[in-house]
Formats: sequence, C-alpha cells, structure tokens
Amino acid sequence: MIEARIIDRGRGPEIEGTRITVYDVLDYHKLGWHRDLIAVTLSVNSRQVEAAVRYIEEHRDEVMAEYAKMLERDARGNPPELQERIDAAHKRLHERVRELRERNDRESHSAGHSG
Repeated sequence: MIEARIIDRGRGPEIEGTRITVYDVLDYHKLGWHRDLIAVTLSVNSRQVEAAVRYIEEHRDEVMAEYAKMLERDARGNPPELQERIDAAHKRLHERVRELRERNDRESHSAGHSG
C-alpha cells in the first residue's frame, strides 16, 4: 500500500498525485465532515484525507494563516480590470452560442423543407 503524502509543487501543500490542496480538505474538515465523506467528495481516498488532516494539525499556525489570506482574497473578489475581461469573455461566449443556435435552427428548418 502506497503511503499518502503531502507535497508542495509550488502552489501550496497538496495531496501527492492530485491537485487537491490541504485547504480543500480544510474547508470540509472545519465543518466536521467525516474523512470518508471528504474523500468521496474530493475523489481521493481516506488515507489521503488523513494525511492532509495530519499535515493541517502539524502545521496549524502556518496553514491557518495562509487559509485566512485565501478567504480574504476570495471575499475581495477579482480586481476590476480582471473582472472586466472575464465579463467581456463571457459576453463573447454567449454571443457565439446564440449564433450557433440560430445557425442550427436555420439549417434544421431548411432541411425540413427540402423535398
């Protein structure tokens, strides 16, 4: 059986072989979720969740300080210039979907009238 490990590839401590961070686990652990439910929710195994919880407990001050920064950034939302770019991209996507649907409707309508 391979040991579950926590590694840092430059984006914070995460479960080896996944992109699940200890902060992902912490979100559920703080709510009192059982490790097996966390495992199923995050598509990892219970040993990996246990390793993450152990890491959180062994590095509590560091993990909680970084977690607080993450929550603060999340609460602030995106900077206005980034949000403008996201909104513009979203608008372009919706326009393209509308165009494709209209084209599909025209093609379906034409196919129905051929004779």
